[in-house]
Amino acid sequence: MMFDIERRLQEKGVGRGEIVASAMELYVPHGMEAEQAAARLSEKIGRAFDDPNVSSLLLGAILLEDELYWKRTDSEIADDPVFLLSDEIIGMAIAEVIGGTYARFEFTRYDQKKPGILGKLGPFLDDAVAGLIAGCTSRLYSECM
Repeated sequence: MMFDIERRLQEKGVGRGEIVASAMELYVPHGMEAEQAAARLSEKIGRAFDDPNVSSLLLGAILLEDELYWKRTDSEIADDPVFLLSDEIIGMAIAEVIGGTYARFEFTRYDQKKPGILGKLGPFLDDAVAGLIAGCTSRLYSECM
């Protein structure tokens, strides 16, 4: 895996299983049973981890969250303020790299609802993982059409 990104996410409590489970909370059936969709999403996530562009954006989110959120007890972004946009930009970029323009709309669904693990992450990782989910689910939906 590029940059050991899957291991790094796992160390943050964001395993592939948690990512797939979060994705499936907002899954919209497209002629595919949920169990089969979950397996296909897991495969897509694995391929996304191998993409240097996706992995570098995920790594950026991990490092930014560590530096600006966890290491600073008086962080200006502790409550994910409205003026913080770089986290959204990272999430949208990940979604679009994987799934194209349609994935940006899917990103909005996951960013607003924050299902599963997304609701437990800090401001950078929640959007980065939402982007990963959005890109992969968008591709899955496109393939089912």
